[in-house]
Amino acid sequence: MTSSASLRAKRQRPGSRRSAARALLSCSRPRQWTKNLLVLIAPMAAGVITHPAVLLRLLIALVAFTLASSAVYLVNDLLDLSLDRAHPIKRNRPLASGRLPVPVARNTVPILAVLAVGVAALGGWALAGIVVLYLASSMLYCARLKHETVLDLVFVVIGFLLRAIGGGIAAQVPVSRWFVLTVGLGALFVIAGKRYAELVLVQRGLSAGRPVLRQYSASYLRFVWTLAAAALLVTYALWSFTVAAGTDSATWSVVSILPFVVVLLRYAVIVDAGGAGEPEEIVLGDRMLLGTAVVWLVLLVAAVYV
Repeated sequence: MTSSASLRAKRQRPGSRRSAARALLSCSRPRQWTKNLLVLIAPMAAGVITHPAVLLRLLIALVAFTLASSAVYLVNDLLDLSLDRAHPIKRNRPLASGRLPVPVARNTVPILAVLAVGVAALGGWALAGIVVLYLASSMLYCARLKHETVLDLVFVVIGFLLRAIGGGIAAQVPVSRWFVLTVGLGALFVIAGKRYAELVLVQRGLSAGRPVLRQYSASYLRFVWTLAAAALLVTYALWSFTVAAGTDSATWSVVSILPFVVVLLRYAVIVDAGGAGEPEEIVLGDRMLLGTAVVWLVLLVAAVYV
């Protein structure tokens, strides 16, 4: 009996390992990896993204940030384990549901973090330094600052900025101040809008919401959201003129401002109605928004490459 039980256990182990691997991948949130595509923006605007050497360095940056962000998501779920288990939806997450053993997640975090920095070092020590900053700021956010008003918003913005700056460093292209401001304000617009939409759902009794929402008011988040949108329009316009200054296609860059404005207005309508999903889900789920975003991107690419 003992030998047959042992034999059955051995036969089950490969399946258990595969199940744990799938749960680990799910806990790393592959759908969120699209945020790491921010590393491509600066090289694209500089017109060097098609260079083979640049593409290799960008691939290194993309892999490094994917590994780093996966480590951050694991830490976030480990720290929120008790809260997630009591949440009607989040209790189905791999860690909260028990599909992913806690020791496996804990042991994976340092491995992913070391791999992220090691891969980034292949693209230079400056890129490795940016990845270390990303890991440090994100871990600090998960451990404490996501429960603090204002800092909750600021440190999410920092995460977006470090990705975009990391792309510029990987491609070895200068990053203009207007580019940095545009990315930062764009991230603030998105995160403030997301918090506002989450708060709307909480007030309607449709969601439990994250703890920090108790410290925000709808009017405050609308103020931040509106302020970020207004400043974003100004900085994007200035950035687009900067892009045009280095090309013969100034018209395309200037015209791209119009669809950019439409994207912001359409996105705002969805968020104002309580659309608190992830930004990529909102964009992909709305045909008008997706179509306008494609037009904006085509015009921007034309301004640089045509």
